[in-house]
Parts: sequence; C-alpha cells; structure tokens
Amino acid sequence: INAPHAVTVSACLYVIRCIVGEEAPANQGCLRPLHIITPRGSLLNPEPQRGVAGGNVETSQRITDVLFSALAQALPELIPAASQGTMNNLLIGGHDLAREKPFVYYETIAGGMGARTTKDGISGIHTHMTNTMNTPIEALEFAFPLRLKRYALRRGSGGRGQYNGGDGLIRDVEFLTPARVTILSERRKFPPPGFHGGHHGETGENVLLRGGFEEVHLAGKETFDVEAGDVLSIRTPGGGGWGEPDDEE
Repeated sequence: INAPHAVTVSACLYVIRCIVGEEAPANQGCLRPLHIITPRGSLLNPEPQRGVAGGNVETSQRITDVLFSALAQALPELIPAASQGTMNNLLIGGHDLAREKPFVYYETIAGGMGARTTKDGISGIHTHMTNTMNTPIEALEFAFPLRLKRYALRRGSGGRGQYNGGDGLIRDVEFLTPARVTILSERRKFPPPGFHGGHHGETGENVLLRGGFEEVHLAGKETFDVEAGDVLSIRTPGGGGWGEPDDEE
C-alpha cells in the first residue's frame, strides 16, 4: 500500500484542480503554491525496493478522501461527500482448458459517487483516481473462461442525505476453469463517510460462493484458488450522503 512520492503529488494536484475549476492548466504553475511534506521512508514516500502495488490504485484514493475531508471544513458548500474510495481491483489467472492456453484478466469495478452539494451522487461510476472503462460482458465472456452471473446496481448502498450518495455495484463472476484470484480493495471495514449530517455509504463486500452456494466472506485484500463452478461476488461501496435527510430535520 506504499504510494511513491509521484503518486502522492498527483493526488494532491487532482484535489486542487477539482477546487479551482477547469480553467487551471495541469502544469508546474498549479503545483508552485503547494508545499507537500512527505518524510522519506513513510507510507507516502517509501524507500526504494518497497512494495508499491497498491499505492496508485488504493492509497491514492485515501489521500484524496483525507484531503477532501479536511477542505470540507473550510469549503462546506463546495466539497462533495466521500465516494466509494477504492478501485476494487480484481486479478484472475490460470490455464484456459477449452483454449489450451494460459490467461490473465484484470479489471477495476465501479461504485457509488459521493453526494454533491446540490444533487445526488452518481451510481455505478469510477471516481477520482480510477478513470478506467467498463468491460462489456460479451467481450469478457468471449475472451476468457469466465461467466458473468450478475451485474447490477447495489440498491440502497448509497448514504441518505439531503442529497443521496450513489449506489455501488454487484458483480458476480463464475469461473469455468480452476484459477488463482487476487482482490485488492478498500472500504470493507470503514464506510465512505457522509458530510454535514449525511449518512455514510455501505461498506463493500467480497464473497466467494464455493460451488455457487457455500458462502465464504473474504478480506479486502486476499489471494486464493478457485475451482470451476465457484462464483465470486464483488459488492462495491456506496457513496456518502450530503446534508441531513429531510425526514430528520
């Protein structure tokens, strides 16, 4: 989960550009007013040879969350509630028995956007550091020994508020051949917070259905083997709500 210094700087620049508007160019002039302190050897500026696999995809999200949370105290009418705060990284590898060749598949899965200060958050969308495209089910099933059993909005997972957080997704993947799976995700224990009285979004869940039925609840970060017929259900977090819900006034 170490984040190289460049990732830390990029996350800081992203937050500043969100605040100052589209007119600000992404150049050195935007960075000049910032003083970013990251002690060498820390989580946000690790020593060489340290593991950084999750820095760009997960820790960058947490940097963004922390900065927005701090700035919301000074700019309450501008900063949205927390979004899902994770990329829900999923890596699958094995040997495709039907095609008689090895395969590797990697994707990130969208979730709920935090409620904005004037409208609800968007459901089933990548936010902040992700910027990846949705993989069409047909393309996935054509190229890999995988079957999508379910791909739907996770209704009610967004936090309630004057403006509600966006809902996360449910993505159930069935394995048609034995494989090894790695999940790298966040917000499985601590939910995306709401702002200014808004409720938090639901935490995410990673559930393995052995044989399609026996539930095994997984950690946010885990590597494990699966057999043909197993189903992995990734249930992504919802965004936080903004402002107190009308029925709580």
